[in-house]
Amino acid sequence: MPIRSHGRDMRWLMVVIAALIVVIDRVTKLWIVAHIRPGYAIVVIPRVFRLTHVLNTGAAFSMFESSASPSLVRNLLIAFSIAAVVVVVALLWKMGRSVTLTSVALALILGGAIGNLYDRIRFAHVVDFLEVHIIHYHWPDFNVADSSIVVGACLLLLEMLRPQRSA
Repeated sequence: MPIRSHGRDMRWLMVVIAALIVVIDRVTKLWIVAHIRPGYAIVVIPRVFRLTHVLNTGAAFSMFESSASPSLVRNLLIAFSIAAVVVVVALLWKMGRSVTLTSVALALILGGAIGNLYDRIRFAHVVDFLEVHIIHYHWPDFNVADSSIVVGACLLLLEMLRPQRSA
């Protein structure tokens, strides 16, 4: 259900949400780089949560990180990220006139995609720093951009599963 905007175009708000994600992502990564050496960690909650400093040259969950051709993987990930950003911007342009679950989800995905794309282009890796252990399960290290993409994708899934009103 869209939030009433009295006919006003709300795409500016979606841009603000995406930009906020990019800023939070950059600030947190800069803090990690300044305070934790690569490969080290700060325990926040013993056996549950640590702040780490991981340089991820692969994709999500470090897939393809051990590739025989790291430059090919990097270039493919950059190309995929650029394509994703273009598609999400086009969708936001079309659907972002009102504040809906879909438009907010797309803004979150856009901010996360731009955050990680910046790292890949500028540094040839993404800084991951959130490490979670739940009982015997170790979740691969991730960052604010990754979290934003996952939350956005979950919101899109919820929107798809939600019963639609008939016209």
